[in-house]
Amino acid sequence: MADTASPQSEPQVERRAGLARFLAAASGARTVEITGLASLRGGAIQENWAVDAHFTGGVLAGDQRLVLRTAAPTGVPASLDRLREFAVLKAAFGAGATVPEPLFASDDPAIFGKPFFIMRRVEGTAAAHRITRDAILDPALPAIAERLGCELARIHSIRPPRADLAFLAPYEKVGPAFQIRAFRAYLDNHAAPRPVLEWGIHWLETHVPPPIDPVLCHHDFRTGNYMLDGTELSGILDWEFSGWGDPHEDIGWFCSKGWRFARIDREAGGIADRAPLYRGYEREAGRAIDPGKVFFWEVLASVRWAIIALQQSDRYIIGGERNLDLALTGRRATECELEILMLLDPVEVAPGA
Repeated sequence: MADTASPQSEPQVERRAGLARFLAAASGARTVEITGLASLRGGAIQENWAVDAHFTGGVLAGDQRLVLRTAAPTGVPASLDRLREFAVLKAAFGAGATVPEPLFASDDPAIFGKPFFIMRRVEGTAAAHRITRDAILDPALPAIAERLGCELARIHSIRPPRADLAFLAPYEKVGPAFQIRAFRAYLDNHAAPRPVLEWGIHWLETHVPPPIDPVLCHHDFRTGNYMLDGTELSGILDWEFSGWGDPHEDIGWFCSKGWRFARIDREAGGIADRAPLYRGYEREAGRAIDPGKVFFWEVLASVRWAIIALQQSDRYIIGGERNLDLALTGRRATECELEILMLLDPVEVAPGA
């Protein structure tokens, strides 16, 4: 991949040199030459950099296509830091989930200016609007949905206690009751009133499901956060919101209307009906999905996505981050409010109306 800086700026040269030294030490290489360093598009919360490098010796000898993941100038409160996200990614990789292989991590700001981790680059596209509207993909999408259900079950096979994930908050401190309180606290301090969100929060407060044995949840498992190389799943991305949770939480998030993009009629992530997703999950997990619990988490997903959208626009309006995508994301909160109304007060249309 070609470098975006030509001629190279002094900070770019320093980053390359520091990164080359780090990669050599971490991999046991005699030398590492950074042949490409370019910021990747996408990633609303974090920064991702394509790193092309040649390793002389060591465990990565030869040419390698890597990704460096580091923090954006501002973030959202629920996001893990990069070293913790790296630990979760390692756990998912160890459980057999299809994720980019995690390689190295560093909290030394002298190398790249802030903590980061390195993973292998996976090929394909994560562009949700392309995936959900590409007619060439249509015949393969039910099988992809089934595969994603299988992948989700593998992620959910990770359960506490885990010494490598001891930093994750206990489920009782991050479960639905905690999330609902956090939503209300955010709205209580928000400048603009959001009565539909308040109504949605009230419904959630009165319908909290009974406690369950928690599993590792991705917490942002959706179309747009997995890569397809043609019709093959090549990697599940963006683990920064991961934590212990109810397995139905990830299913509700994946199926919520806000993540169907160009095909809102396809309830499983805009790519298929729910049946293949559920089938893949139940076959791999060996347990049935409870539709009532999924519905609760779909309502919560609409509230949560609305809050995240408002927090993203706060980064522009309050935090001063000059990113138009962040500013526009705040508009998605209104779409979530419409979905809350439709979920909680459905209107049946008479035949022929």
